[in-house]
Amino acid sequence: MASFDVIILGGGPAGYVCAIRSAQLGLQVALIEREALGGTCVLWGCIPAKSLLESASMATKVKHMAEHGITTGDVTYDFGPAMKRSRGVSTQNSKGVEFLLKKNKVTWIRGNGRVTTATTVEVKNSEGTVESHTATKALVIATGSRVRGLPQVGLELNKTTVLSSDEVLVLPSAPKTMAVVGAGAVGCEFADVFNAFGTQVTLIEVAARILPIEDADASAELARAFKKRGIESVTGARITAAKVEADSVTLSFESGGQPRVLTVDKVLVAAGRAANTDGFGLEALGVKKSDRGFIAINEKFETNVKGVYAIGDVAGNQMLAHKGQREGHVLADMLGGQPTHAVNYGNIPSCTYCHPEVASIGLTEEQVKAKGVAYKVGKFPFSANGRARTSGETDGFVKIIRDEKYGEILGAHIVGAHATELIHEIVVARENEFTVEEIDLAVHAHPTMSEAVAEAVLDSMGKMVHA
Repeated sequence: MASFDVIILGGGPAGYVCAIRSAQLGLQVALIEREALGGTCVLWGCIPAKSLLESASMATKVKHMAEHGITTGDVTYDFGPAMKRSRGVSTQNSKGVEFLLKKNKVTWIRGNGRVTTATTVEVKNSEGTVESHTATKALVIATGSRVRGLPQVGLELNKTTVLSSDEVLVLPSAPKTMAVVGAGAVGCEFADVFNAFGTQVTLIEVAARILPIEDADASAELARAFKKRGIESVTGARITAAKVEADSVTLSFESGGQPRVLTVDKVLVAAGRAANTDGFGLEALGVKKSDRGFIAINEKFETNVKGVYAIGDVAGNQMLAHKGQREGHVLADMLGGQPTHAVNYGNIPSCTYCHPEVASIGLTEEQVKAKGVAYKVGKFPFSANGRARTSGETDGFVKIIRDEKYGEILGAHIVGAHATELIHEIVVARENEFTVEEIDLAVHAHPTMSEAVAEAVLDSMGKMVHA
């Protein structure tokens, strides 16, 4: 039996950041992870998916090369090499995490961990050997989340025709036809990828619009862009039956009161994720869950069991890698006796990396209306932005929602190229309680995409110049 100050169960973004920061503060740390390091984000989510989206972007841009005076011969689009490249990028990132653990003297215990007491974890390795390890200061649960199917409508994941976001990352080729069930961030990103490689994609979403948690204007703008590219978006849809065969799936569904039948080669189920709480001994320990199945924690990440903490996807709130990383960092500082700032869950950016990208922070216009707050909206289209014109990336806009009286930034929504980078100006502004007037004081370089943020701010103040 080995003893550590902190034992962390799970090597994803929340877990490995907590481990590294804890070690930097002089704590003896063990991280238990059965797979390669990096968690879903590095292995089966953020990193490989964004690699494929970069490939998809290049595939789309090739179609417009003649506009730039570049002509080529016949161009082919092959998903296989793009997939292999994405796996290589994923492996590189995972090895990077492994290097950081070694650099910071974190002990990686590879195997399946199971909590036996509030201070003890049993780990079973690949050879079946079981070892026990003790945490003297904290036991941190960072076991993440997993994909899930839709068995209630006959879409049980089968790794051949009904796929999760894990399986589509290793497809050897792009199918001719695909239905994507769920038009949130994951669904929209993969619709983008497979459309770029020649797949006829149909997005099916139960809500009234795609990207239903985003601002309605942002959802509408992305739907228009997708339609131009030949991606069909079916919203307000209810799947009534699914016939799964060896090489195809037939979906029966209703939308707008009209029945439809669609047969496709593959179905991607992108209808959310579930917290990984089963099989780790948490029930026997008495760790409480929320109504939605996440581990219940307080503002210090403490569970109801003394000495046991939870961070990342398994602890709820936004199921985002950057949220988990911040939780891991803050918890490590707490354990190391450092001053901390509580995680501001109201200022976590939301990013969707399809083309055009979608990024947001704070409240949607609908949410502001529901609160009964007097507000002003500023909006600037990228079609009026010089830098966007030079790059041919004129889809989208920047939208700023501000408090009418004081200029407080209530929310910001960006659709367009590099939206996921541009949003951080507003994240910093909101975290530091800047008003729109204070953003206006900052001179934005010309020509840049960031000027659209400045112009949207000016529009919210009734002073827009360039549109």
